[in-house]
Amino acid sequence: MAHGFALLLCFLGLTAGRPGPVEFSHPEPVTIRGYGGDAMEPFITRDGKYLFFNNSNDPKVDTNLHWAERVSDVVFQYRGEIAGVNTAALEGVPSMDRNGVFYFVSNRSYGQTASTLYRGKFSNGKLSAIELVPGVSLAKPGIVNFDAEIAADGNTLYFVESQFGFSGRPLSAKILIAQRSADRFARWSESEKIMEQVNTAALNYAPATSADELELFFTRLDPDGPRIYTASRANTSRPFSEPVRITAITGFVEAPSLSPDGKSLYYHKKDNGRFVIYRVTRP
Repeated sequence: MAHGFALLLCFLGLTAGRPGPVEFSHPEPVTIRGYGGDAMEPFITRDGKYLFFNNSNDPKVDTNLHWAERVSDVVFQYRGEIAGVNTAALEGVPSMDRNGVFYFVSNRSYGQTASTLYRGKFSNGKLSAIELVPGVSLAKPGIVNFDAEIAADGNTLYFVESQFGFSGRPLSAKILIAQRSADRFARWSESEKIMEQVNTAALNYAPATSADELELFFTRLDPDGPRIYTASRANTSRPFSEPVRITAITGFVEAPSLSPDGKSLYYHKKDNGRFVIYRVTRP
C-alpha cells in the first residue's frame, strides 16, 4: 500500500444543499514550482495559503515534510523542507488547524513508545514545541496510527488505526475519532457508530474533512487499487452516510484534502512512475 509508510513496511447520501460527489470533475495536475521530487499526502491549509506535503514514502527514501505557498489553485511556489521537524526517521501526513497547530506522523520513537502521532506549532516555515499527541495511541506494538487529520477548529482528530501481522502488511485499517479536552485527546466512544458505514473489511485510511466536518473524504483499498470516497452527514453528532466513490478521480490515487471553499479536492496520484498532486473541482 503506497500510502503506508516505511514505518508500516518495517513492521511486520448527502445532506440537503450540498453538492454531490458526481459533481467533482476536471482532474488536473498541480505544479509545485522549484520542486522536482515525489509529492504525496497533500494538505491545503484552512486559510488556503499553503500546501504541505511529504516526498516519497518508499522505505529506501528519507521521507520528510515540505511546504509551498499558493500562487493559484493549481500552482504553488516551493519554500523548502519544514524546518525543525525532519529527522532520519519518517515524517509525513501533515495537517494543521486554524490556530497553526500542526499534526504529523513519524516513526521516530515507535520502538520505545509504540506511538506515531505528533504535533507542534507552525510559524514561518518552521515547527516548534514538537510532542507526541497525548491520549490517542493505544501504545501497543503492532497497532499503528499511520494517518490523521486535525479538524479546522482543532477540537477533533480523525485518525487511522491499523493492526499489522507478521508479514509486515496491515490486516485492518479503520478511521476513528478523538476529541480534545484541554491539551489532551480522548477517543470518542461514538467513533464506531459514526464511522459504521465508512469502515469496511477493506483498508480505510487517509481521512480529510470539510471545515464544518459534515463531509468526509478518505481512501479505501478496493480490489482494483486505492480509490477516493466521500460521505456526508447532517450534523456532527450523526453517523456518516454510505460512502460514494468519486469517479472523476482515477488511477492509483490516495490522500484527499479539501480546499477551504470546498470546491477543490486535492490528492496524490501515481503518474508515469512518480507521485504528483492533482485536484478535481465542483461548482
